[in-house]
Amino acid sequence: MKDKIKMNPHSMNIKEEQKEKLKQLFPEVFNEEKIDFDKLKLSLGEDIDAGRERYGMNWPGKAQAIKVAQLPSFATLKPDEKASVDFDKTKNLFIEGDNLEVLKLLQKSYFGKIKMIYLDPPYNTGKEFIYPDKYEEGLQTYLQYTGQIDSEGKKFSTNVETDGRFHSKWMNMMWPRLFLARNLLKEDGVIFISINDHEIDNLKKICNEVFGEENFQYQLSVVNNLNGNDNSSGMMETQEYCLIFSKNSDAFQMGVLNVDDENEFEKWEIDEEGYWKEGGSLKATGINAPRKARPNLFFPIYIDEKTLEFSLIQDKNFSFELLPITKEEEMSWYWKREKFLRDKNEVIIKKTVDGYSLYKKQRPSLGDLPSKRGKTTFYKPPYSNSHSSATIKGLFNGKKIFDYSKSVDLIKDFLQLGSQKNEIILDFFAGSGTTAHAAIQLNAEDNGNRRFIMSQLPEPIGDETEAYKMGYKNIAEIGEERIKRVGKKIIDENKDNKEFDLAKFDKGFKVFKLDKSNFSIWDGMSDGDIQKKLKLHVDNTDPKSKEVDILYEILLKAGFELSEKIEQVKIGDKNVYSVLEGQLLICLDKQLDKDFVRSLTEKKPKQFICLNSSFKEDADLTNTAKILENNQIEFRTI
Repeated sequence: MKDKIKMNPHSMNIKEEQKEKLKQLFPEVFNEEKIDFDKLKLSLGEDIDAGRERYGMNWPGKAQAIKVAQLPSFATLKPDEKASVDFDKTKNLFIEGDNLEVLKLLQKSYFGKIKMIYLDPPYNTGKEFIYPDKYEEGLQTYLQYTGQIDSEGKKFSTNVETDGRFHSKWMNMMWPRLFLARNLLKEDGVIFISINDHEIDNLKKICNEVFGEENFQYQLSVVNNLNGNDNSSGMMETQEYCLIFSKNSDAFQMGVLNVDDENEFEKWEIDEEGYWKEGGSLKATGINAPRKARPNLFFPIYIDEKTLEFSLIQDKNFSFELLPITKEEEMSWYWKREKFLRDKNEVIIKKTVDGYSLYKKQRPSLGDLPSKRGKTTFYKPPYSNSHSSATIKGLFNGKKIFDYSKSVDLIKDFLQLGSQKNEIILDFFAGSGTTAHAAIQLNAEDNGNRRFIMSQLPEPIGDETEAYKMGYKNIAEIGEERIKRVGKKIIDENKDNKEFDLAKFDKGFKVFKLDKSNFSIWDGMSDGDIQKKLKLHVDNTDPKSKEVDILYEILLKAGFELSEKIEQVKIGDKNVYSVLEGQLLICLDKQLDKDFVRSLTEKKPKQFICLNSSFKEDADLTNTAKILENNQIEFRTI
């Protein structure tokens, strides 16, 4: 009974999840729970090639990087209410920690929920901070690095050009993170990754492998310094790049940008429906345009030459007959008769040399404001590095507190292209928090409800820097402070703006910190004090853990979002946490009895979770399980 109701304290086991999906599709390829890959190829209609040559990309350490992505994590994320803003009501998250561990921990709660990921990873120039060499020691290395346990001189590595595996180490760092990131994307989700020319080729090949070549969307050239950076190589560098990959190209639809240029704005007119400008011709083109291909779309339209209106019925006013004919060839219209009648106000009639032409009105795709499609070359002055530096200096009283941050305007435009107003945005190389800044700013401008999840390693900063002198010890602290200042600045700027919805505006964020689990696992096969291990099996909670830490670990491991609203209620004399308006109830108190369980069933939750040690006797646990099962309440212990 205990084993059936006990929660798995690890993060999602990616390997087992993938195998289970495969088993549902191809049960015949499994033999004693192992995959027969030759049978799998035959099932897919492929010939078995015994040769050794294969098309693909390989590098030293790749196999280990793939394995590491599939290893579950036994870490947790502990809340830091003091560092947070509006902890009890915000939907935004800022997570301090090694992003490989963080991504594993987010799998259960955010699998398939993220609309857009933006990344600005280390560019591998031989100077940037990278990540642990021994990935299997990720949490241990992180705890040592951040001083939470004795470090014994443990350091994360830097990737210098003299290293024989200069590219390999960077690719081993990126592959598992992108693999885990893809799991978090919605079916219509997308990832934008900024990169320079040191690794653009390798990054694209990794993305082709992880996301699939068919899901490649665009490679953008982003001009961030029109004057050029002098790299002493003979040419001045003016740009870097951004790769865009969708999770599923059939489901993804690229967004459009707001028109912010006066000359562009003048091209738009306005009618009772809103803004419009001349769109495409309603006369069809292409291989399916001829009348013989679509005979139902060949019909006359009658024009009133005085009012430039049209009808599908000819009379004395609508006397000019217009047919979709091009150079004596009978073609077709894009629209059916019914659509012409339904959308009469969306048709533009223009006089031409030999008659008339019909065009559709192009409406904005972003609310009621004029919009435009993006271009693969991204350029405007606010994208520049100097503009970005000035933005951060303005927030921190003129102090140069962070180098090489991306432009807020650039990321705002990326957010418009890749997401809508009510989506979750993830950035797990958060740096100074530019993505969070852009999301908050965009919400203020269009009354959106974008939510962000930022993750950043608390990388120490040098004691000679302006940031250190201002009291910040690591990059994560700078990012958190920046978001606080952005929220305050936006509210101050909009205090007299009647269109600004202050009640809806979310300026806050919950801070979580990567740490070891609040629970211990008893390994019956290992050596040691058996009495101590048996005690841990009964009460496996770390006595140093706070109740709020335990609560959020349960939420995380049970697959609930960390931003869910949590309320405290009383059932008898016990404290109970109510999540999702009572759908989930969590009790961390001890000595739960029948009276408590009966009162619990009256609340009619869908799920109830408590500690292993909540019951004095095994019989109490067994009876509780039966009562809850009879009331169709899912029961788990941890």
